[in-house]
Amino acid sequence: MAGYRQIADQLVTLIDKQILRVGDRIPSVRRATRLHRVNPGTVLRAYRELEARGLLESRPRSGYFVRRRGPQWVPEPAVTTPKPRASTVAPHDVILELVQDLKRPDVVPLGLGFVHPDLLPGDDLTRAAIKAIRRLKSSELIRDIAPGDPELRRLIALRYLMSGLAIADEDIVIMNGGLEAVVLCLRALTKPGDTVAVEAPNWWPQLDALGGLGLRVQEISTHPRTGLDLESLEIAFRSRAVQACLVMPTFHNPLGSVMPEENKRAFAQLVERYKIPAIENDRLIELYFDPPRPRPVKAFDNSGYVLHCGCFATCIAPGYLVGWVTAGRYRREVMRTRTLLSISTPAACQAVMSEYLAHGPVDRHLRRMREALAIRCKAMVAAIAKEFPVGCRMTHPVGGLAVWVELPKGTDALKLYRLAFAKGVSIAPGPMFSARHDFRNCMALYFGVASVQQIHEGVRTVASLIERAST
Repeated sequence: MAGYRQIADQLVTLIDKQILRVGDRIPSVRRATRLHRVNPGTVLRAYRELEARGLLESRPRSGYFVRRRGPQWVPEPAVTTPKPRASTVAPHDVILELVQDLKRPDVVPLGLGFVHPDLLPGDDLTRAAIKAIRRLKSSELIRDIAPGDPELRRLIALRYLMSGLAIADEDIVIMNGGLEAVVLCLRALTKPGDTVAVEAPNWWPQLDALGGLGLRVQEISTHPRTGLDLESLEIAFRSRAVQACLVMPTFHNPLGSVMPEENKRAFAQLVERYKIPAIENDRLIELYFDPPRPRPVKAFDNSGYVLHCGCFATCIAPGYLVGWVTAGRYRREVMRTRTLLSISTPAACQAVMSEYLAHGPVDRHLRRMREALAIRCKAMVAAIAKEFPVGCRMTHPVGGLAVWVELPKGTDALKLYRLAFAKGVSIAPGPMFSARHDFRNCMALYFGVASVQQIHEGVRTVASLIERAST
């Protein structure tokens, strides 16, 4: 049975070989469903991804057609090729500047991966908070010590079950947000001087955490659409120089890549074969633009080597900082570390999240947020395609919060960051996503906070400065 990636790749091959030409109609969703023996959602997801990449166009009541690659077509970046040796994490001062920039209301916020408060369930969460606090008893302060509120863990287990993954509530440990979940897993599994395999580029808070723990990183080649290169990862595993790996297989930040299911299954088998624990940061898995919801690597973990980290901070309640770990065979180590370093998530935060998950319109909120983010993403992709000069490349995400842009060679992304900020636009320069400050001609542009109008204006401003940022 084909997956949506396989269907999409087959069509790309046919288009590249000119078997399918501009203006040709591709098989209808109904026909492709029968041909590939999949459900209509799988075919539709493949078609919409190719539409986002500018290869197809949909015509009302007519179907999907091969689109002309005119001046608005922007190819995706190449597979990253980091140096094949481990390194320490070099701190980057621009991160502090960028975080402070977010507080300025006069800056178009394309530089940080958050979701605008208007897209979050503020009023519903407030009502849940009022009910939860009224019912909260002092005795629950003890009950909610790690592993956490039993009812909250049960509700999280139910959400796992809805995605086809059976996780027992006793296997879930509540944390103070998703990043703490990752950090505590790293503390439980490694010691200073150990090496952790990571994707390149990588979400900068994770890199900062790795550096703070005294860990070395082995950056692994990563495809902008399908994620971590498993052959490169196995080479690192085979060397026995890697003690753990830390990955974002679903809507990777900042690439937006999604590992196909067959790759996720192969990844789970790989960590089992080499008995190397894998920490899966899945904080963005709810931010898919088209169904079905992707399954995590944890769904293919038969031996407990995958530690699955999730949180509600990104998509529901940033201020409550409720995250969790499903730690598999490492539950004891994670619990010990949790107890020693941070014994509990505040009972009030756990109670509010429990109330909202049990009685709030969770799925309606998530559906509306995904729709809004999809519109913003489409606006950003279109604006980059229209405004940026020839020679740029970009990802075409089907979920998440970021578009990764590769600028023409010789462009200094740090210089561009300062030029853009002087004009009232923040961006995330590529070097902050690398342990060695690589990706000097790359940047991430985030669409979770800015409005569609701000996205258009911000992208236009950045585009006008690219030539001035040449080294």
